[in-house]
Amino acid sequence: MWPKDWTLPFISLALAVALWYFVGGDDTVDKSVMVPIEVINLPRDLVISNQFKQEIMVTISGPRKQVLGIDKGDITRQVDLAHAVPGTMVINNENHSISVPRGVKVLRVQPDSLIFSLDKLIQKQLAVKPTTKGKPAPYHELRDIRMKPEAISITGPQAVLAELDVLETEVIDISGLTQSMQLQIPLKLSPALLDLIGETSVTADVAIVEDAVEKRIYGVPIEMDIYKGNRQITPATVTVTAAIPRTLARENKDLQSLFRVTIVDENEAGQMTVRVLLRGNGKEDEGVQILKVEPLVVKYTEKQHGEEQPAEVPSKE
Repeated sequence: MWPKDWTLPFISLALAVALWYFVGGDDTVDKSVMVPIEVINLPRDLVISNQFKQEIMVTISGPRKQVLGIDKGDITRQVDLAHAVPGTMVINNENHSISVPRGVKVLRVQPDSLIFSLDKLIQKQLAVKPTTKGKPAPYHELRDIRMKPEAISITGPQAVLAELDVLETEVIDISGLTQSMQLQIPLKLSPALLDLIGETSVTADVAIVEDAVEKRIYGVPIEMDIYKGNRQITPATVTVTAAIPRTLARENKDLQSLFRVTIVDENEAGQMTVRVLLRGNGKEDEGVQILKVEPLVVKYTEKQHGEEQPAEVPSKE
């Protein structure tokens, strides 16, 4: 009963068997895949303030080769928040919410819902506050700590930032310090702030000064080069009362050399105003403070035709 030309029917039969095996006869298998969450269309003035699940488990079913060929990232779960408002939102994970290739179906999604806490997005300027412990060395004191920057601007959820006014640093230990220094200090951040700005450090300029003693320095000369030859100043010296670091005051130094005394003509007949400044000799006059100068006004006489004539001086306290 074989046809004379059996070649063509045999080839057709072979192709049918092969097609059945690769398409219709392929085994159906199940597979669980971790699917990432993709949030889209979140309004600009809102922020997700809670730690929501970044992945969900999806069980899919379909032809073996097609299902086994699906890897993590080939499927995503998109969550559209275009109409979100501040508050808590519960998004159900329905089977049809997962897009899969044709021929593959979703059997199960775990968890069955996602929870989002939405909050207003605000920006706030927070001052940086140093935290210290310990005391400087004897006869020294902490004069000031200046932070750089003095404040940090943070953008984040209103619920996180509303109650905050300052950002505190980790503890700065000033125990036994005898001189000023500059330090890099990390901020002490809550987990919520750490998520917003990450680990952050600031610069602390720590000013340590030595205790000062009050000294009266007599006979500090007035520098009057520009008036030499035509005016004579009375008195020619002043007394300066100053707060001077203990070590500097204890040493046998000429304290007069710390100061530069000049006079200013303020167009008042017969008198000039005294100005006292530190010479700016670096560390030698560091921490010196001028407290009082006596007298504040000096008199002068004009030399005319080789003689000194006293100028009339109005009374002044």
